[in-house]
Amino acid sequence: MTDLIRSAGLSYYPDVARSVGLDPKQMMRKVRLPLAVLDEPDTPIAVTALRRLLELSAEASGAEDFGLRLAERGGLTNFGAVGLIVREQATVGEAIEAFSRFIHIHHDGMKLDIVRDKQTVTVALHLRGRQPTALRQSIDMALGSVHRIIQSLFGSDWRPLEVHLHYPPPHDRKRYRDFFGCRVTFNAEDDAILLSAHDMERRIPSAHPLIASYLRKRIEAIETRPASWEEKVDEVVRLLLASGDCTVERVAEHLACTRRTIHRHLAEAGTSFSAILDAQRADLVIQLIDDPGRPLADIAAQLGFSAQSAMARWFRGRFGCTITAWRKGVRPPAKPDGVPSDSAA
Repeated sequence: MTDLIRSAGLSYYPDVARSVGLDPKQMMRKVRLPLAVLDEPDTPIAVTALRRLLELSAEASGAEDFGLRLAERGGLTNFGAVGLIVREQATVGEAIEAFSRFIHIHHDGMKLDIVRDKQTVTVALHLRGRQPTALRQSIDMALGSVHRIIQSLFGSDWRPLEVHLHYPPPHDRKRYRDFFGCRVTFNAEDDAILLSAHDMERRIPSAHPLIASYLRKRIEAIETRPASWEEKVDEVVRLLLASGDCTVERVAEHLACTRRTIHRHLAEAGTSFSAILDAQRADLVIQLIDDPGRPLADIAAQLGFSAQSAMARWFRGRFGCTITAWRKGVRPPAKPDGVPSDSAA
């Protein structure tokens, strides 16, 4: 199953790539990542594509700390709703717990385990599909981001007790010591940040309990990430339709696979790309035509129809009336289950 991450993880990629002499657009094309995601931070992209991009960028530039450079630029804002709820917790310990609980909403291939004893707290990173020689930059970016988030809750003078990385030491160990501000152990059993148990009790002055409670309720409502191919394709189709550029090829780019793979998995689930696209078009078209000032030709283009007339035929087959009639309040009876729409138009 393809793990997804919000494209906000790429927010600072162009700047970092240029700083080490790379053309960011050229590098993204090499791993088939859509360039449009740089302007759409909530769009899901395949974790495998992001990982290939980081490793390829480090190799092409010779910057073995490429992942750390990305983490250095980022912060809570990169994590969207997850970052907001972390920021509003009363203590650092509660903030780390919230980050651990909700991180899958931002990155469903990432997990944090928190282990406490009397003096030390270990925040261990787990990336699904980790391979010892392939994901060094992804580990640096993820663990570096966790470090930056904890540091932002304390202030720039905070330092962890120790940092563990499972892979062999880089050529420049000092770069890692400078970034984390503490001893860094390589060839460790895990990838983790160790901090004092006392640090977990530190109050966060900017925290607001009422906002934290509100955000928790909102984020719990969206906590379940899509798990099946059908659900993930549905999520990407919904977002791409809203941006006006949705094809099976574009969806395949976001999921780092081929269109044939999508068709095969959807067929196994008893559905098809056309069925998902049709359902999402039906949801969106109702919202769009409710605005009488929006030209129908623009709506047809956004929904991917070849012409306004094609959308008109599809709409009549799907809803049993014309768009003009719908705008006047006509609501024909819903079709019985199993009656197909004329979505082929």
